[in-house]
Amino acid sequence: MSQYQQDIDNFATLKAAQNGTWEGINPEFAARMKVQNRFKTGLDIARYTASIMRKDMAEYDADSSQYTQSLGCWHGFVGQQKMLSVKKHQGTTNKSYLYLSGWMVAALRSEFGPLPDQSMHEKTSVSALIEELYTFLRQADARELGDLFHKLDDAKKNGGDVAAIQAEIDNYETHVVPIIADIDAGFGNEEATYLLAKQMIEAGACCIQIENQVSDAKQCGHQDGKVTVPHEDFLAKINAVRYAFLELGVDEGVIVARTDSLGAGLTQKIPVSTSEGDLAAQYNAFLKTTEVAGVEDLTEGDLVLKQGGKLVKPERLPNGLFRFKEGTGFDRVVLDCVTSLKHGADLLWIETEKPHVGQIAEMVNAIREQVPNAKLVYNNSPSFNWTLNFRQQVFDAWTEEGKDVSGYDRAKLMSADYDDSELAAAADEKIKSFQADAAREAGIFHHLITLPTYHTAALSTDNLAKGYFGEEGMLAYVRGVQRQEIRQGLACVKHQAMAGSDLGDTHKEYFSGEGALKASGEDNTMNQFDV
Repeated sequence: MSQYQQDIDNFATLKAAQNGTWEGINPEFAARMKVQNRFKTGLDIARYTASIMRKDMAEYDADSSQYTQSLGCWHGFVGQQKMLSVKKHQGTTNKSYLYLSGWMVAALRSEFGPLPDQSMHEKTSVSALIEELYTFLRQADARELGDLFHKLDDAKKNGGDVAAIQAEIDNYETHVVPIIADIDAGFGNEEATYLLAKQMIEAGACCIQIENQVSDAKQCGHQDGKVTVPHEDFLAKINAVRYAFLELGVDEGVIVARTDSLGAGLTQKIPVSTSEGDLAAQYNAFLKTTEVAGVEDLTEGDLVLKQGGKLVKPERLPNGLFRFKEGTGFDRVVLDCVTSLKHGADLLWIETEKPHVGQIAEMVNAIREQVPNAKLVYNNSPSFNWTLNFRQQVFDAWTEEGKDVSGYDRAKLMSADYDDSELAAAADEKIKSFQADAAREAGIFHHLITLPTYHTAALSTDNLAKGYFGEEGMLAYVRGVQRQEIRQGLACVKHQAMAGSDLGDTHKEYFSGEGALKASGEDNTMNQFDV
């Protein structure tokens, strides 16, 4: 017996026990509403999606072609439409996630208005967006299941294939998928990180990404001025997130440890070393220092460290920050990653300055010498000029191979003049295969684009406004938007139904019977799209 049929029987039994007072309740309608609300709380979602991520991680370890993907979403509707599209075109939501970008929360969801990615936005807006995303995904489930229930009723009435439709209901694949949620640098100390992590998990997050920057001096990973914290400080926050998962019963919760060390040349403080070669000593070994022969080499307020049997003075800037030695970013990244994995993190995020499989692989291979199953979440960032980067990579490879590149100017490869060239075609092929190549060669388990829907919203709005306020007028909307929705089969063309009017009509019928005042009658203009 299916769960759906079992629920009908259970509700029928419960109704019968009410001595006739529940005559207005239809057990099958109640069962339908229960199926449409599979996830009762955010914690139900977090536990369900955490198990999906763990399964996907194991499948990737066995076969690197089984990598996962996501797109950053800044609104529940955007996340919903993304997953509707994935399911429509791919036939399944398997291996497809959502990414919640702190950058987009700051830029688009703060009550202060647009903000840079510096953790200045309200931290509660992060958990609020997680809840919003899952509200829209659950509504997508309810809407599609509602359509199936209508088909089931029609099949029963008209002698259709009831068993086939019932099987679709019983085996329905939800739009609820894992969200990798950005907690920035934790929005404060480890207690603040714990409190926000709890709120995010309660909203549904099964995976939290945290970075090793200073919380109150946090910068976007693709901007200058980044300041990292000693490992002990970062590990305390990883512990805080793990405790939050365990406290809330999400034992399979996933932590992504992000390192910004490749592009960060500064640290806020010098950790205290208690034994030679300990973690603090390893961190301090990267500091830029000058040797001190005596007190005459010091000025008022200078700090002195003992390293390798010598006294050295770390270079300190006027703002009190300390500088790392140049060229140490690679080694700091490796130490960061190994340390994080050995102290509770599940996945890594290495922020790089360009999308280069070889560069990423070199770091991952060094990490895997100590942690063989290390794997990455990687930002396929819009901050990279993908076209220029890959055209230059092809140009350099061809040059090394001895191929004639005299027809190209490396510094001007972004020019549209090269768009139809052999080099541009080769570069586009490398971009196309980047995710599969990097999953295979550089240990990338999850590929994401942090803020693609920020850019798609801007581009599509620009195209519409250009025509609508120009010579095309209404044709700009009809030809560029509505007609494309119809031709491409977007459910959103019926925007009333997408917003829940059909669900509301169904509920009114459940509650009021034939007396229900419904919106979907003959005069509903949405009927014009039933063509």
